[in-house]
Amino acid sequence: MKPILVLQNMHSDSPGYLGTWLQEQGLAFEVRSAASGDPWPDSMQGHAGLAVLGGAMSANDPLPFLRATERLILDAMDRNRPVIGHCLGGQLMARALGVRVHASPAPEIGWQAIEVVDGPEARAWLGAEPRATVMQWHYEAFELPPGATLLARSAACAHQAFAIGPHLGMQFHIEMDAAKVEAWMAEDDPLWASAQERHPASVQDPATLLAQAPGVLPAHQTLARQVYGRWARGLDLTS
Repeated sequence: MKPILVLQNMHSDSPGYLGTWLQEQGLAFEVRSAASGDPWPDSMQGHAGLAVLGGAMSANDPLPFLRATERLILDAMDRNRPVIGHCLGGQLMARALGVRVHASPAPEIGWQAIEVVDGPEARAWLGAEPRATVMQWHYEAFELPPGATLLARSAACAHQAFAIGPHLGMQFHIEMDAAKVEAWMAEDDPLWASAQERHPASVQDPATLLAQAPGVLPAHQTLARQVYGRWARGLDLTS
């Protein structure tokens, strides 16, 4: 079985529930970490699919591993190996497909509501419920790539998720689990306090985020299973 390639950009931005789900499904995966200096492969030939995680850097930062990630995204799509991008990963997908990543109309941090678009493709990826609560942590947002189908939006950010065939780009962090929430709370985000003061509707304070986590995570992981199950249908495990 060919492994899935998981690209991790920061020590604190681990695969989280994605890793748990892949193990439960018996799907092999390989994590490469930019923060640890792991090299990115030259192509996706040896991997069944590609998952790109998030990170505190901008998708527009002149970092060689970000441009290498974009090349792998395009190579995976050319080979019909399904790509899934989480937050920064979704932004890198959008950039690779030729559209801008720019300052979000409002930042989003914490457990925030998204509206699922009324359409068959959105339901296939995100389920039948018209709204969902997801973990957000972003100051930038992507435009919609050519040929993409918009799957979700929010009051603060018009483009929350898009699909192109078997490929999915998300602005949110569907991979969250309790351990990852705790790890993020230990990180220092110097922009958080000022963002919360300026955008209280879309940026939670740390205490609220932590208090809501136990009640939100079960439904959040149910949605994650829906998302990952739809994505995994396209994995090229043998050829």
